[in-house]
Amino acid sequence: MTRDKNFILGGRLSRRTFLGGAAALALPLAAPSLARAQSSSFKLGVLLPFSGGLELFAQQGMQGVKMAVDEFNANGGVLGRQIEIVQADDKTDPRTAVERATQLIRRDAVNAIVGPVTSANRDAIKSTIERGKTPLLYATDYEGGVCSPWMACYSAVPAHFVEPLIPFLAGRGAKSFYLFGADYTWPQKMNKAIRAKIEAGGGTVAGEEYTPFGMKDFAPTLRKIEESGTDFVILTLPGADGVTFVKQFAASGLKGKVGLSFLGFNENYLPGFSGDEAEGIIAPLPFMQSLDRPETKDFVARQRKAFGDDVVVTYYADSHYGLTKFYLDAVRKADSDDKAAIMAALPNQSILSGNGDVTLRASDRHVDLNILIASVKGGGLAMEEYIGKVAAPDQCSI
Repeated sequence: MTRDKNFILGGRLSRRTFLGGAAALALPLAAPSLARAQSSSFKLGVLLPFSGGLELFAQQGMQGVKMAVDEFNANGGVLGRQIEIVQADDKTDPRTAVERATQLIRRDAVNAIVGPVTSANRDAIKSTIERGKTPLLYATDYEGGVCSPWMACYSAVPAHFVEPLIPFLAGRGAKSFYLFGADYTWPQKMNKAIRAKIEAGGGTVAGEEYTPFGMKDFAPTLRKIEESGTDFVILTLPGADGVTFVKQFAASGLKGKVGLSFLGFNENYLPGFSGDEAEGIIAPLPFMQSLDRPETKDFVARQRKAFGDDVVVTYYADSHYGLTKFYLDAVRKADSDDKAAIMAALPNQSILSGNGDVTLRASDRHVDLNILIASVKGGGLAMEEYIGKVAAPDQCSI
């Protein structure tokens, strides 16, 4: 999906209300607009990568947002109004993300924006969000350190993944690690935390390398990995590129000799592999759809009722659902569509997520998460160890 859509979820397709041409785009970001005055719905923007290589993440995020919105609309919406999603594609590109965020705020007069996925796009739109005084609801795992009065994060940060993962791998005999990721902020900062944890535990980093998005041939990197003599590769290469690397890793003969941990891996990747290409991948996760917990079974059942029995349900669906619910509950609590009042009402809420209780902290508008370590077995994700609650540092203090 590459073109923007505008629809009321659970209802009929709606017409986008436009202001007039260039005059609309010239309005200050924070100014009230005719579009808002004429709208009878409560508008929620969704800015995700529906093209550009990370479509899987966008699909999962929309599943979470849509289910939350549908549930609220079935119970009267908010402020006596139905909730309308205004969907935009950032194309996995920072410049496009800024353009779409500006349109959502100025032209569409949304009350908040859910998204994006990449750190580069999030950082690119930060000033747009803050000038427009419009809440940004970010529900993707990232490198940590975001602190803004206009942003809330339902995100796994380095402490959630790195703190349990490295001791787990060391317990399996791993002493040497090769770090390979995409060339942008999240992999670079994640690997900084990974390197520190490895070295603090007496391990070594045999290599650290980054690649631009869209790389098709990983043979040079695979040769370096083999020559390094490493025990484990830790992969921070999301989307289709990650799938391509794993396939080539399996075909290279390294599989079975070198372990592979894939950060950000989830059930949505599995259909991209054949045979045993993904077998043995280890991943830290805040959620997986096969988790044997009552709240997990309930969340997955509701997703299947909404989207069909064959739908894949990942932690991106869970996180986007959870943060959308936090936000819409805050709207009801504030009893106002004033954006600052809603942001003030957002922290100190708790919900039962798809994996245990989650509270949105007041100090930094982040969450502590229940974490597990999973591996691919027989074509599916299986539990290796349930870690439980991991309390990350205050992201406004690091």
